[in-house]
Amino acid sequence: MTAVTLVCPRCGAQNRVPEARLADGPRCGACKAPLFTGEPAAVDETALARHIAHDGVPVLVDVWASWCGPCRAMAPQFAAAAKTLEPRWRLLKLDADQAPQTMSRHAIRGVPTLLVFSNGRLAGQQAGAMSAAQITQWAKAQISQ
Repeated sequence: MTAVTLVCPRCGAQNRVPEARLADGPRCGACKAPLFTGEPAAVDETALARHIAHDGVPVLVDVWASWCGPCRAMAPQFAAAAKTLEPRWRLLKLDADQAPQTMSRHAIRGVPTLLVFSNGRLAGQQAGAMSAAQITQWAKAQISQ
């Protein structure tokens, strides 16, 4: 049985979950919080790095800003995509204003920007607001390449 490592979005602990049990509502062994909630988890740069390095599922990140109209419009679409993609994906939200290193590292010039990471590496990057269906389709296409 193959196990997947998942980082708890609440406490940051690493958890090993049998792949066949991902849809069973796994909980963190350390803090007992659900590992997936059907909602994107807000992260800072440190937590983002932990998820990228250790999550055994693809990581989809919405880089956004509170002052950005398109970001606010896309937020419910990204949340809807989480309901579709989890638990086979980890969806995270990163505030661009609090993430200068990430903005620089990935040459992000505008928000919202989506980043997809697989096996610790950037697999795709796309700027601009999208619908939930477009987010899901785009993200899956980045992994299948």
